[in-house]
Amino acid sequence: MFDIPELPTIFPIGAILFNFLFLLVAIPIEAYVLNTRLKFDKKTSAFYAISINVFSNVIGWVIFFFVEPVLSPNLKSELMSFVFFNRLQTPGIQTLLILTAFIIFFSTFLVKYALLRVLLISLSDFKKAPPEPQVIQRRNSRLASKSKWQNTNIVTTILIANALSYSLVAIILFIRSVNT
Repeated sequence: MFDIPELPTIFPIGAILFNFLFLLVAIPIEAYVLNTRLKFDKKTSAFYAISINVFSNVIGWVIFFFVEPVLSPNLKSELMSFVFFNRLQTPGIQTLLILTAFIIFFSTFLVKYALLRVLLISLSDFKKAPPEPQVIQRRNSRLASKSKWQNTNIVTTILIANALSYSLVAIILFIRSVNT
C-alpha cells in the first residue's frame, strides 16, 4: 500500500551539521524581526522563531526523504555529489538547482506562515470577556479591518524574516564554496 523508505546506510553528517548551523543563524534573525515588526517580547519572539524554524526544518527533511527515492539516477548522483563533495558534475544542473532553491524558499515561507498562524491561534487567550451588545456593530467593522491589517503584517513579517535568514545562509554557503 504505502512503501516506507529504508533508512540510509550512510548519514550525511556534514549536511546535518550545516543544517544545525543554519538553524543557529536563522533563529536569532527571525526572532529579531518578529520582535521589532510584530512587537512581541523577546522571549515570545524567540519561542515563535524556534518553533517555526524547527517544525519547518523537520517538514523539509521528511519531504526530502520521501522525494529522494523517486529521483532519477542522474539526479541522485548529482545530489550525492553536492551533499558529500560540495560540487556539481553536470554543468546544466545549475538551472534546476536555482529553480529548486526558489521553490524551497517559497514553500518554507508558506509553511512558516501557516505554523505561525496555528501557534498564534492555539496560544491565544480564549477567556476574553464578551463585548457589550450595543457596541458590537461598530467594533465588527474595526475588528475586520484590524484583522486584515494584522494578517498582512504577519505575512510581510514572515517574508522579511525568511528572506533575511535565507540571505545569510546563502552568504555562508558562498563563503564555504569559496574556501573549498
